[in-house]
This record gives sequence, structure tokens and C-alpha cells, in this order.
Amino acid sequence: MSILVGDMLPHGTFQVMGEEGPETVDVAEFFAGKTVLMFAVPGAFTPTCSASHLPGFVVHYDALKEKGIDDIVCLSVNDVFVMNAWGKANNAEHLIMAADGLAEFTCSLGLELDISAAKMGIRSRRYAMLVSNGIVQQLWLDNPGEYKVSSAEYVLSQL
Repeated sequence: MSILVGDMLPHGTFQVMGEEGPETVDVAEFFAGKTVLMFAVPGAFTPTCSASHLPGFVVHYDALKEKGIDDIVCLSVNDVFVMNAWGKANNAEHLIMAADGLAEFTCSLGLELDISAAKMGIRSRRYAMLVSNGIVQQLWLDNPGEYKVSSAEYVLSQL
């Protein structure tokens, strides 16, 4: 079962690239006391994710911040080095590029996508989530194969 609006985020971690290398981030500590917009993509450097999903949040960063968002997190089931490189390649220096390399956090959210048939393994479903103090306020979950309600443009229109 997937996480729902009103639920507290599950315990977990993800990784980000720090100044001295990979850093593990505790989910409860990171989301505590702030409003975070987290969006997830099936994979870094993949067509829709690179052409539309990530760039939309880069372009609309300032407008989203004006809506009271403290941080914007891009989460994917990729390693921290890939996420860091993908962020750099897309001028996403203001976003937090979060790696969930083993899909542990993604699975704890119930938002995993098994695309093993396409030789891509377990990935994340495409979604955007507004979280306030660790509690899900909004969840925009796209159906597999779609890119609609998790876009920066749609999310911005809903805030």
C-alpha cells in the first residue's frame, strides 16, 4: 500500500553528494520543521525525466519557493554519483538530488515500480509530494508510463 495524504513519512534515509563525498540523510531529521516538495522519477538521464520532469523544477524553482517551499528534492533509485552528475548536467544546483540506490525508502513509501521486464529493475513511480514537518500534505501520483500531475507546472498550479 502506498503512502497517503495525512501520513507521516516512514523512517528511512537517502544519500546526497556533500562537499567531501556521499552523505547519508535521515528522512525524519531532514523533513522536520519545514515544508518540502519532493518529486521522484524512474531514472536519472532517462528521456522524460531529463527532457521534462527535472527541467520543469529547475525552471520553476523560484516560483515554487515563493509558495512557501523550503527545499525541493529530486529522488530517484540511482546511486549518489549518478544523481550528482545528473543535477550538474541540468543546472539543478538549487535542488537536492537524492539517491535511493537500493530503493529502500521508495519501497517504504509503497511507490516502487518494477520494470524488470525492461531490464531496469525496481525503480520509483513518478510523483510529486508536498510534505510539511514530515507529514504528506499533497501527493500527485502519475500512473505508470504517464507524466502529467507530477510536473512542476501542474504542482505549481495546485499550490
